[in-house]
Amino acid sequence: MKRGFYTIMAAQFFSSLADNALFVAAFELLRTGGVPEWQCAALVPMFALFYVVLAPFVGAFADALPKGQVMFVSNAIKVVGCLMMLLGSHPLVAYAVVGLGAAAYSPAKYGILTELLPASQLVKANGWIEGLTIASIILGVLLGGQLLGERASGVLLGLDLPLVGNAGVDSPAEAAIATLIAVYALAAWFNTRIPHTGVEMRPLRTDLARSTVANTLNLLPDFWACNRRLWHDKLGQISLGTTTLFWGAGGNLKFIVLAWAAEALAYDTTRASALTGVVAIGTALGAVASMRMRLDKATRVIPLGIAMGLLLILMVFIRDIWLAVPFLIVLGGLGGYLVVPMNALLQHRGHNLMGAGRSIAVQNFNEQACILGMGAFYSLSLKLGLSVFSAIATFGLVVAATMWVIRRWHQHNCSAHREEVEHLLGIARHDTHH
Repeated sequence: MKRGFYTIMAAQFFSSLADNALFVAAFELLRTGGVPEWQCAALVPMFALFYVVLAPFVGAFADALPKGQVMFVSNAIKVVGCLMMLLGSHPLVAYAVVGLGAAAYSPAKYGILTELLPASQLVKANGWIEGLTIASIILGVLLGGQLLGERASGVLLGLDLPLVGNAGVDSPAEAAIATLIAVYALAAWFNTRIPHTGVEMRPLRTDLARSTVANTLNLLPDFWACNRRLWHDKLGQISLGTTTLFWGAGGNLKFIVLAWAAEALAYDTTRASALTGVVAIGTALGAVASMRMRLDKATRVIPLGIAMGLLLILMVFIRDIWLAVPFLIVLGGLGGYLVVPMNALLQHRGHNLMGAGRSIAVQNFNEQACILGMGAFYSLSLKLGLSVFSAIATFGLVVAATMWVIRRWHQHNCSAHREEVEHLLGIARHDTHH
């Protein structure tokens, strides 16, 4: 790998580590605050909110500046969100600000890979970044749970730090959030060490410095044109549809696992969050196993998405931890093996069609809109009177059915547009440009 690749990996690891630990801490902050259950369930869609709202702008922003700078600013925004939680803002509002930082971070995080590496190394690079991301999820949820524990929280609350003291930190959840600010700061330091890739920046079509609404809105037609271009591409539409559904389901899975563990195993937040890490272990194993797959063979993994949905349905029948652990590892493994090659194929098509930053912004918009939609669907299922188990089974059925539709869609493309699909696969097979 080229110089700078591992610096990117380190920055991504610590930023994602803090993100996942913060989810556990924010969940506990809401739970101990006595808020209604629906507010706890709203954490996931609130994090996704700015991914959807700002999708037309963050991709162009990521392409207009060196991506290390974009990642640094994004981590600074996440720190602001943490401070808002400590200073009395509603946790859902503050968590949405952290989501704003994540929304700006993602196009730069993935886009820099296509600037730094040739297409032939994208699957391997995605295996690295997804594997480290999953490792950060495992360690992040464990870190969040441990920071909430009696021993760690007692030590943290006993520290007399100026910032912490002024913020009035007096609960385990607040002490955990204060600690995670330091992790975000470490990620930001790694961002400053990322070298410039030498790729020419793509200036914004508007002078954002003038801050006029009319000029800012000029980015909208460009974004929707990029979105339409990727959905019309015969390989782009399949990889985008697959990754959109995967992250829509996976984004809500961490809350679903918490709810399932509480009902099926009578676990508290700390122990239930560890099971989210178990899913992530499986995803990491699947991601590593898929790293040798060639880019032009990526579409072969689509049936695994159907299997994931069916496994979610079977999950409701599990009541024993010794059966739950291997089951969750298999569930995560299918997801990891599915998402890495499909994500690499999507990046490859997007980079060829419109540029890395804009492509990732389109991807984020679709994926986070799916998280919002599927999160609303799951919450509505509970509100309408379904039990946790019935809601999970319905959720899994939707995932399996949608993946079956995507598989049929690709089969239709291979039949009705055979020459075009073969041409695009040939480009993926032989493309070595950066």
